[in-house]
Amino acid sequence: MNLIQWINILWEQVKQTGWLEWLGVSFGVAEVLFAKANKIWLYPAGIISVIITIYLFYTVGLYAESALNIYYLIMSIWGWWLWIYRKDKAPLPVTRSNAKDKKITVAIVVIAFFFLYLILKNFTDSRVPLFDAWVSATAWAGMWLLAKRKLENWIWLNISNAFAIPLLFYKELPLYALLTVFLFVIAIQGYFKWKKIINEEQSI
Repeated sequence: MNLIQWINILWEQVKQTGWLEWLGVSFGVAEVLFAKANKIWLYPAGIISVIITIYLFYTVGLYAESALNIYYLIMSIWGWWLWIYRKDKAPLPVTRSNAKDKKITVAIVVIAFFFLYLILKNFTDSRVPLFDAWVSATAWAGMWLLAKRKLENWIWLNISNAFAIPLLFYKELPLYALLTVFLFVIAIQGYFKWKKIINEEQSI
């Protein structure tokens, strides 16, 4: 398949995209832009986006990713609360993962992957249990590292994004695939920004 054929297929998918996917992705983009601008509106925008995403992913059989978004919903509500009631407290410093962090990260990926795969394979009608489990397991690891403000969170989140992009196209959710491409680029920028912060702090 050449580039022109691929673009035509993408365009046909976009034209057939329902209003609910447009709404969910629009709020997802708004969340990223509000976060970049450091505005509290990122949380209500994110909550609306995640609720829509949970429903859409479930309807197309991406059960693990749907469950992953329930976690995002909980974290969004918790983050909103922290922003309002604990905004004067200093956040954790940005650091690299130590040996213990790396072992825990790998354990999260391995355990989550096999657990989710077995659930999807044996108790659901998922047609993509392997990829759905892998995308979610690596995202879980990335989110754990993000909560600890570890540089490597961006690597694991982008491993998840890299596999999620073709999976979302396959499930005919082109706008979510394009949103994930956008998040992939943001994660690359985040990695180098955090790396610069670490290097600056070490040079002091």
